[in-house]
Amino acid sequence: MLPRGLFLSLFFTLISSPLNPLANVLGQTPGYEDRSDDFEVSLAKLKMDYHDEIGDSMGYDLLGTPATERGEVNVDDFGAEGDGKTDDTVAFKKAWKKTCYSNVGGVLVVPEKKYHLKPMNFSGPCKSDFVKLKILGMIMASNDRSEYRRDRRHWLVFENIMNFIVEAGQGTIDGNGEIWWKNSCKIDETQPCTPAPTAVTFYGCKNLKVFGLNVRNAQQMHVMFEQSVNVQSYNIMLTAPEKSPNTDGIHVIGSQNVQIFSSVIRTGDDCISIIDGSRNVQAMDVVCGPGHGISIGSLGKNNSESHVSNVVVNEAKLTGTTNGVRIKTWQGGSGYATNVIFQNIVMENVTNPIIIDQNYCDQDTPCEEQESAVQVKDIIYKNIIGTSAKEIAIKFDCSKTFPCKGIVLQDIDLQLHDKDEGGEANATCVNVKKLETRGRISPECSGE
Repeated sequence: MLPRGLFLSLFFTLISSPLNPLANVLGQTPGYEDRSDDFEVSLAKLKMDYHDEIGDSMGYDLLGTPATERGEVNVDDFGAEGDGKTDDTVAFKKAWKKTCYSNVGGVLVVPEKKYHLKPMNFSGPCKSDFVKLKILGMIMASNDRSEYRRDRRHWLVFENIMNFIVEAGQGTIDGNGEIWWKNSCKIDETQPCTPAPTAVTFYGCKNLKVFGLNVRNAQQMHVMFEQSVNVQSYNIMLTAPEKSPNTDGIHVIGSQNVQIFSSVIRTGDDCISIIDGSRNVQAMDVVCGPGHGISIGSLGKNNSESHVSNVVVNEAKLTGTTNGVRIKTWQGGSGYATNVIFQNIVMENVTNPIIIDQNYCDQDTPCEEQESAVQVKDIIYKNIIGTSAKEIAIKFDCSKTFPCKGIVLQDIDLQLHDKDEGGEANATCVNVKKLETRGRISPECSGE
């Protein structure tokens, strides 16, 4: 029998193959009846006991060798103090170099102390086919913004690493973001609008597994998967105050075959955001809120071309978020957002539970009306229930020139949260073509 770590690695390869049933389901155009039936079968096969499989896989490298046989590299052995005050960046760099340059692979261990780090790159490629980071303590960011002069967009970057495992256990990464939030133009209008660092970025990684990661109070975004392939994140906890600006939970950009399982995300922006160049993305068993919901986009800003396809969001619960499941695109863009399934989702007191906004405009001045748009098509909403904080529970605001196409609503039941005020939840649909409904739909939405 294959070791489970190897099985999961092979699964990533299969999911992108044209022979994969789920890939076929998501890649074909409707006939919705065929697509829906195939999807149910594929999802049932996919829905294994992730807890056991992923938990067991953490003990194996890709060759089936127990990870405990690999050499451990402790940051304390390279001079890290771990007192929460001393700058431990140099010690971490030395320890990473030892780990990454090992011919037999290694495990970089962060013990149960508080470590203070300036911006740092953990760069590959590494010599071995197996590298692991084990965080038992706390890694804290500097609160001195001048230390980010060279790169204001990143704090901890893991780049170009193959077969990389990050296991946090009880460890925590703290972005110390308050100093950045209070200097944001969204909090203080007298401040210029400038970027802030993403707490943890995985760039150009392949066969990446991230387990038990706890990131809090990010300077801006918490975790970013960028230009990476075969990513599996499980049991992630991401937290920041509701009013913290632009603190997205997980941001996926230009990445393929990404799986996000069993995670809790409570931040000041999107719980999950999926943008240009991403395909084959699955999010399952996600708790979201507070925050801005689960979003595809924004896409097409500054007349750019954007592409997102083959996205499944399944078994999510959203509470008190400013949006539920959202697709947002700017006028003037091009490209597409296609083959997306949102299903088995519970909303509680959510504003805009279901929304497509092709006229998205996140700027102080009104956006100029433009003819070009990112095409939104072949989107399924299935078995979505709960309550809406506002009267409009379903809102499709689509482009005049590139209307939404192939939208399916199936078994939707969204009620007004505060029934004491009277009235019922409503739906508004503008410029929607080929709208199909199945089962009970409340509120009802008719396409134009």
